[in-house]
Amino acid sequence: MFRTVREQIDTVFRRDPAARSVIEIVLCYPGFHAVLLHRMAHGLYRRGWFTLARVVSQYSRTITGIEIHPGATIGRRFFIDHGMGVVIGETTEIGDDVLLYQGVTLGGTGKVTGKRHPTLGNGVVVGTGAKILGNIRIGDYSKVGAGSVVVRPVPDRSTVVGIPGRVVGNLDPTDALEHGNLPDPQGQLVDELARRVAELEATVKALQQR
Repeated sequence: MFRTVREQIDTVFRRDPAARSVIEIVLCYPGFHAVLLHRMAHGLYRRGWFTLARVVSQYSRTITGIEIHPGATIGRRFFIDHGMGVVIGETTEIGDDVLLYQGVTLGGTGKVTGKRHPTLGNGVVVGTGAKILGNIRIGDYSKVGAGSVVVRPVPDRSTVVGIPGRVVGNLDPTDALEHGNLPDPQGQLVDELARRVAELEATVKALQQR
């Protein structure tokens, strides 16, 4: 237990440059509290104490604003930055070294039974407000841009943006997710259409002058 707590504290220091001390993390970081309470709830859930597990998860939701179903499987060094509004469904599987920002939803797409929530590979980063829905896999070291809605599988080491989410490039696993410097496929399409319209207008004007 102490090794798990120590590792989680080290993860916060590594992920968040605003963290200044251990006592600050222990007292003031809802993501830290949510992960540790989930470890407890998940242990109860695996032992068949389903109602008690849900009670722990609901307590965690109340004090942190982060809802993690006790059935979700979460790897090591998981970090939720800020965290308010994060929702993680029952059959979600999360690998090691995953980072989520506030407002992220890892949800289902209906009332189907069985595996109905996403699987996130190792080293995945999911930006603010992104929604990943259904039984799909987000590949290792992939990045999901803020506000994206992802409903299809994503290959390893990819950047995904937009609604619906589209893969817009591959990246090095050490690259950071630059929220203000992500490709905009819709905007690029609009720019291309505007350029083509301008070319056509110029052609028509030239023909009229003749």
